[in-house]
Amino acid sequence: MNEQFPQVKKNLGFGCMRLPMKGKKVDCDEFTRMVDAFIENGFNYFDTAHGYIDGKSEIAIKQCLTSRYDRDKYILTDKLTENYFKSEKDIRPFFESQLEICGVDYFDFYLMHSQNRMNFKKYQACRAYETAFDLKKEGKIRYVGISFHDKAEVLRKILTAYPELDAVQIQFNYYDYNSSIVESKKCYDVCREFNKPIIVMEPVRGGQLVKLPKSAKEIFDSLNGGSVASYAIRYAASFDGIFMVLSGMGNMDMMNDNISYMKDFKPLTQEEHRAVMEVRGILKKQQIVACTSCKYCVSGCPKKISIPDIISCLNCKRSGVGKKDYEKLIARGKSGKASDCIKCGKCEDVCPQKLEIRSILEDAASRYEK
Repeated sequence: MNEQFPQVKKNLGFGCMRLPMKGKKVDCDEFTRMVDAFIENGFNYFDTAHGYIDGKSEIAIKQCLTSRYDRDKYILTDKLTENYFKSEKDIRPFFESQLEICGVDYFDFYLMHSQNRMNFKKYQACRAYETAFDLKKEGKIRYVGISFHDKAEVLRKILTAYPELDAVQIQFNYYDYNSSIVESKKCYDVCREFNKPIIVMEPVRGGQLVKLPKSAKEIFDSLNGGSVASYAIRYAASFDGIFMVLSGMGNMDMMNDNISYMKDFKPLTQEEHRAVMEVRGILKKQQIVACTSCKYCVSGCPKKISIPDIISCLNCKRSGVGKKDYEKLIARGKSGKASDCIKCGKCEDVCPQKLEIRSILEDAASRYEK
């Protein structure tokens, strides 16, 4: 399964964008227990980035993983994110700081982060790809890849410009498979055309494919075994060319569940695949706002609006509950009001889902503030 990367033991990766938390701090005791369970069960792939959890993810990686295990016991992926460099000369110092924070001498995978039509121009102008390839030659990176959020035509352009890339990370799940915005299938097809191993992110869409309406959940329950999450993750892992599926696990229960069906992975059966398609049909009719709660939009918001939390309120279809949740969110000081939005558009510039966030906030203000 991992012929290209023999060090990678299994096809489930620990995504460290969503870790167990105690207030605003990573719960390192719980994270340590999860790391130990993950490794003890034969898994070894960990994925982080400098901006995850406001910089806390890399620090927790060092405390809970790299300071406790020999270097050959784990695979560590980190990323070069756009807002941490302005020119070519900034990239190496930033990269070296990441190595130090994570407590390692090299990264197994280093990805050009969240590539799209616009920021790809900056990465090219700053020779980011060339710098990463040089670091690979120096032994500080084993494999250079990209994480990608745009149309398939843009992915084709990148892979044509840099055919030496080792891997591509794409958003891929049963909900987005035929999406005209995310273009999961089309991006998957481009990766296969260029013979690039695929890493999957957002297999459960930030939890949206776990919090299912009753009618959808009953379909999976009728299959006599397996959690709701298991069908989403196994769906993604069942495709040819996918060598890694990332799962953001926030507690030991999630970890144990994932281990239970990915330790001895089996692709979806025909019956299970039909069930997944039926659930997808139900979800498409729900007309939910397709936010994955990545929170990229939050860090740059000048009004401190917790956009994913407000979208979660809008997605609540139970009468009155969304409004109550919104009022609690504002009353507790966890977010600026939707009406505080000054329409600067920074959120939309970084949104991987290409959501029209300014209009969404207008809708929330009209629903919940009058």
